[in-house]
Formats: sequence, structure tokens, C-alpha cells
Amino acid sequence: MALQPGKGKVDGKHYLPSTPETVRWGHLPTAETRPVLSVESGATVTVDTVSQEGILDDQGRDPDAFFAGFGVATSEVLDDARMIASSGIPHRFGVDGPHVVTGPVFVHGAERGDVLRVDVVSLHPRARYGVVSTRHGAGLLAGEFPEGDPPGPDANARNWTAFRTTSSFCTVERRRGRLFGALGGAGGRKVRFPLSPFMGIMSVAIDGAGPVRSTSVGTHGGALDCGDLSVGARLFLPVGVPGALFAVGDPHYSSGEGKIAMVALEGPLRATFRLTVVKESAARSALGALREPFVETDTHWISMGAHADLTDAVRRATRSALLFLSTRLGMNRADAFAYLSAAATFGIGRAAGDSRTAYCRIRRADFGEPAIAKPRLVRPAFGRVAPTADSHEPRDGPDPAAEGGPDPAGADGPRSVVPDAGGGEDAG
Repeated sequence: MALQPGKGKVDGKHYLPSTPETVRWGHLPTAETRPVLSVESGATVTVDTVSQEGILDDQGRDPDAFFAGFGVATSEVLDDARMIASSGIPHRFGVDGPHVVTGPVFVHGAERGDVLRVDVVSLHPRARYGVVSTRHGAGLLAGEFPEGDPPGPDANARNWTAFRTTSSFCTVERRRGRLFGALGGAGGRKVRFPLSPFMGIMSVAIDGAGPVRSTSVGTHGGALDCGDLSVGARLFLPVGVPGALFAVGDPHYSSGEGKIAMVALEGPLRATFRLTVVKESAARSALGALREPFVETDTHWISMGAHADLTDAVRRATRSALLFLSTRLGMNRADAFAYLSAAATFGIGRAAGDSRTAYCRIRRADFGEPAIAKPRLVRPAFGRVAPTADSHEPRDGPDPAAEGGPDPAGADGPRSVVPDAGGGEDAG
């Protein structure tokens, strides 16, 4: 069954749905963007993210009709995707970024010069299907794929087939406790591959006025497309504005290295994050002098770089890794460079588009680094979540008393956030 907004288990203390009032379609937050939720440092936030696939103009901006073409029942189409697609949110197809970005979240205590640590607590697929689309003029083989005629001059949301976008539908299957994607193969056989969900966009606000396309990558994070940001990973983002203004979008079920079609297996996720403000002394202990997006997992450190030229993106990832090794671990820079050449793994996050991305993956075990202690997320078994303002039906959620431990959600339990009508900056 589809994980509809507000239904089912909510892992975080705060719950943030994706509605026309809480999302920006195609843009990242800036210093001028009004937050849709405020939380204390260290709080957990569950976000129901929405995939852009199925709601874009070249798919008819009608998820019911689009997914019906693949045999998906109306009950399996997400209500929030339907609501966003039919809303009046401005979105210029091909001009604005394609992604639905939820937020931003104001984190109390975050000031310019701090670092926001984002712990990925949980990622739950909200649908039993995903889509990989190939669009004309996009991807590593632009001009070759899609194979066929280019878009017609009359292509628009009402005549969406004239865009001639190729969308490959993928079902989600559970086999021996693991999730797999399944595509049609030769002779009627399916091609199955393991899923590894992550959020493509994780961003703090840019210190300036908008608009900033959702495809942007920089010190603010943005469209990092980093597959290492799965459950248990920790992302460090330099704070550029008071409150940090954290936002997420572009949920993925799986992505190949390089993301050659400019899209991955796109599918909506219920994502829970712990947002923690890291002050200068603690940031120095964690990152040294590095103040760029940086990922830490139980086994690796990952630096990243972005540039229009892929070679320059690799150079930037290398420089970040050198700065980390020299200032955080005290390595001689010549030795650090030698180590990276001998032992680090360099790879491509995104091989096409305005910003190519690259990463440098460093094994923590090579440095005898102890495992990071993870904050415990209390996850009781039963309970209720307060209904949203437009619904009188109770929602399932955690019951703080179920395990007899401290209440992770406060006296009222997890709650839904419903901003004032018209709240937030223009989502277009």
C-alpha cells in the first residue's frame, strides 16, 4: 500500500508534510525564504518527500493518468503528489529545476559560521514503484537518447506526449527481507537490482536572494546526488544564514554511479533526519578546517566536488580531501596526497548536466578511527498522531508510553505542521 501523507509510523519528533504551502517547486531556499517549521538543535524531523516523476509537464502534470498507464491503481497514487500537481504553484518546465523541495526548517541556535550536522535516521519508500525517465537534451548521451524524434513544437502539459520523453516504470519488490527494483528484460524475464534509498537534495539556505535552481550544488549542499547518504550517514553543511534553513527533495530509490540519464530510479520517501548545530570547536574536531559539504559513514569519509567540467569536479573533491586529512588528522600534505593516490576511491556522482559532481571516498579503518557513537532514536510501537487541520481522522504514530522510556516527541507526540495560508516564499 502507498504510504499516504500522515498515515503510518512517524519516526521523528516533528512531522513535515509536502503541501503547496511547505514546498518550493524547482528552487532551493535562500536567506529570504520563510521557514515552514522551527525545531531545536538535536530534534528529529520526519519529512514526506514527493518525487517529481509523474507530475512534470512532460508527463501530463496528472499523476493519476500517468501512472494508470502503467497499471497503477488510483489508491496507490500519493495524495500529496496529486495535490501539488494540481495546485497553482508556479513551475516553468525546462526553466525552473524539476524537483519538489520541502522546507525549509529553521534550527534554533544555528548561526552563520556554524555547521549543521544532518543524521539520516530512516528512509522508507512511500510507493511500490518508481520511474527512470530519459529526456531529450539531457543526460550523458544527449542527442542519442531518447531514440526517436525530438519534442514537437506543440509540446505542453496538455499535449505532453509531444515531449516524447521515455519513462521506464519499475516495480519495487521485497525478496528475503531486501528491497529490489524490477525492470522488464529480454524474453519476459525481469531485471532486478537492490535498492539503496537516499535523498538527492539536502541543502541549507544560500546567503542571498533567489531564485536558486534545485539543481544547484555548492557549499550549501543542494543536489549532491550522493548515494552514500543512506540510513546511518551523517552530512555536514556549513551554515550561511541564521537558522540554517534546511530543505530536502529529489528522493531516490537507487542510483548508478554517474547517473548517466540525469535521473535515478526516482521514488518518494518518508525521510527522518536529526538536525544538530555544531559550533566551531566541535566542527574543528570533526572536520578540521574544511567547511564544505562532507559525508561521514561508519566506514568512510567522503569529500565532494562540483563543477561544470568533470575533471575540475574531481580536483575540488581532491582538494577537500587534502584539507580534511591535513587539518583534521594532521597528515603531512605530501603524504596525504600520496595516500589518496594509493588508497582512496574517486568516482562520479553525476556525469552530465550544468554541474558534474565527483567524490573521494576514504576508508576510516586505514586511520584506526573509532566508530562514531550514534544518538538513539526511541521508536515505540503504537500510538496516535494529532490530525492535520484539514482532516478529522486520527493518524497512526508512535506512543511514547509504549516502551516506558523518555518521550521523544514531547507531551503531545509527533505533530503535523500546517503553515498559515500563503506562508512561505513563492514556490516558483
